[in-house]
Amino acid sequence: MTALPVRLIQLLAGLFLYGLGAALMIRAGVGVAPWDVLSQGIAAQTPLSFGLATNIVGALVLLLWWPIRQKPGVGTVLNVLVIGPSAQLGLWLLPEIHGLALQSGVFMLGLLLVAVATGLYIGARLGPGPRDGLMTGLHARYGWAIWKVRSGIEAGVLLIGWQLGGDVGVGTLAFALLIGPLCGITLPLFGVRKPAPVVLEGTPPGA
Repeated sequence: MTALPVRLIQLLAGLFLYGLGAALMIRAGVGVAPWDVLSQGIAAQTPLSFGLATNIVGALVLLLWWPIRQKPGVGTVLNVLVIGPSAQLGLWLLPEIHGLALQSGVFMLGLLLVAVATGLYIGARLGPGPRDGLMTGLHARYGWAIWKVRSGIEAGVLLIGWQLGGDVGVGTLAFALLIGPLCGITLPLFGVRKPAPVVLEGTPPGA
């Protein structure tokens, strides 16, 4: 397996790029991912910045791991700590975008960046993000289908975020439809392979 320092670098690069991708989609102004809608809504109703709201949401989701007996990894903790500040940095650096063609292009760039970032940070195999872990944990604990768990949770946070003033638009739908297939490409590209088991000469398979 790839050395731990390299995997940590891959993890941090993925988390940082994820935040920048989220910032690009926000600046595009055509709708954002469901969890970002929630963070936007919280920021709209409180003195919190988007980045800090993202951190707090991640931490609260992580607390939900305890009753379903999920164990966080270093990647889980860094996910909570890094994505929010990197998204806030991106919002500080990027100007407002105007014009539908330019907005659409910036949104797609952000979406592609998020897909690459997801492949990087999940592929490092240092622990899932708090939201991903919640979904897989509920699946493992109660046997609910992953797609049902994900759809239910994301529909809930989307509705709450929209009611709070988050940005829901055609981009939100595009994210929901495209992020899965895109990550299906990036995850194999950046996934750290587990080492093959050593089989001693003369050892029967499955021994």
